Amino acid sequence: MSGTAVRFDRVSKRFPGVQALDGVSLEIAAGTCHALCGENGAGKSTLGKILAGIYAPDGGTLEVHGQPVRFSSPRDALDAGVGMVHQELAFCENMSVAENLCLSDLPSSRAGFVARDETRRRADEMLAQIDARLDVDQPLRRLTIAQRQIVQVASAVGSGARIVVFDEPTSSLSQADADRLYELIDRLKARGVTCIYVSHRMPEIFRLCDTVTVLRDGRHVATRPTRELTEPDIVQMMIGRSLAEYEGRGAARTPGAEMLRVERLTVPGKFEDISFSLRRGEVLGFAGLVGSGRSEIAETLFGMYRPTRGTVHIDGKRISPRTPIHAIRHGIGLVPEDRKRQGLVQTETCLHNTSLSILDRLSRLTWIRRREERAMVDDYFARLRVRTPSPDALVAGLSGGNQQKIVLARWLAAHSKVLILDEPTRGVDVGAKAEIHALISDLAATGTAILLISSELPELLGLADRLIVLREGRQAGELTRAEADQERVLRLMAGLGAAAPATSTPVHANAIP
Repeated sequence: MSGTAVRFDRVSKRFPGVQALDGVSLEIAAGTCHALCGENGAGKSTLGKILAGIYAPDGGTLEVHGQPVRFSSPRDALDAGVGMVHQELAFCENMSVAENLCLSDLPSSRAGFVARDETRRRADEMLAQIDARLDVDQPLRRLTIAQRQIVQVASAVGSGARIVVFDEPTSSLSQADADRLYELIDRLKARGVTCIYVSHRMPEIFRLCDTVTVLRDGRHVATRPTRELTEPDIVQMMIGRSLAEYEGRGAARTPGAEMLRVERLTVPGKFEDISFSLRRGEVLGFAGLVGSGRSEIAETLFGMYRPTRGTVHIDGKRISPRTPIHAIRHGIGLVPEDRKRQGLVQTETCLHNTSLSILDRLSRLTWIRRREERAMVDDYFARLRVRTPSPDALVAGLSGGNQQKIVLARWLAAHSKVLILDEPTRGVDVGAKAEIHALISDLAATGTAILLISSELPELLGLADRLIVLREGRQAGELTRAEADQERVLRLMAGLGAAAPATSTPVHANAIP
């Protein structure tokens, strides 16, 4: 297939307090994989959702295969051959795979009941179109995240879509699952399907995409063939400034006195006999594969699990954090891996989400001192460069990077002695990532003890003073900053020991089969 699949002409979209898109014009060639890049909040997902019929533009026109269109719903878009694979699941978890795949047009019998056999047959056909096999009778909630993504792709392609928008599809996938998704996209391109790939992850853009469009602050910056670009070129266009501060390792620090000591901590079925210490001004990294126990240790320190054995000391005092409230009172803060479900109250404002951990400090005779609360929030928003129309805006409407900054602001406001960061840069763009990295270094320099959990080895190697490698719930080894390199860490994660020569190839921590 040749020609233009999609043409945006001066498309604009405004949300309350935010100009999400401002006169964006670009063309997408048929049968190609076209990247939409930009920082969180740049407008790339909004543009994809306009094409998929989720949002209606406020201005401008849209053409699909040369025909002017104006979609009022995703059903309209799908009828015109446009489907979308969402970053987050857009299906019914309590229903079966087959029911989800046929949800828009459930086959029925003459008596008016759902025709189960026909539903299964259609679902199997839709999966077969993308060379996938699943038990279509099982509830969607029992599938892995990767399998749910497959169902979303099958729903789009199996419904006749010739244009598929992928909105950050690998944000919650392991590297192995992401690789399988890449292969699926390659097969779709080979069949002439136009893929629009919304992402800020550089390796997958260069792996998949023929053309790159960069958006910044809702405006079109450039559209160029991927082969003509380098990663620094794209980053420079995305953020409008050099990202030199993101390169290389941070300066070495001299940690202070011991702040956290953990001895033989055990939660059966999750981890066993974990012992370590963490000093003031130190960044201690936890490395390990998915399922190694990294997050579970963090959640136990935050009072979410009850250990059956072991002790925890904060600043020399033995504590037993039975609940998150107890942990907060002892000076422990947690930025969780899943910020949307565990880190934020989506129905509340940015202001209230930020002040949640210190309401007792802000209150007098059970009344919140609102002026003091707002001044505190304004200060942290300015320090962290939180981009929001207003502190009174709902946090659900912010980009991922700005949501993460609000979670960080909460624990900065709480003056946490020990700050646990679980995947602090997952799902944020390179600009926000650089800012969060700089913040971690600044916090350590001012004496905060930081426990950093990350699946990105370059991130751990660049920020941590020491690394503890976990494997299947146990400690596989510990490396100092001078000893740590990617191959040694990966060997410990795989159970092979640390003795190995250093390498310089970037590797994702989930890349071990």
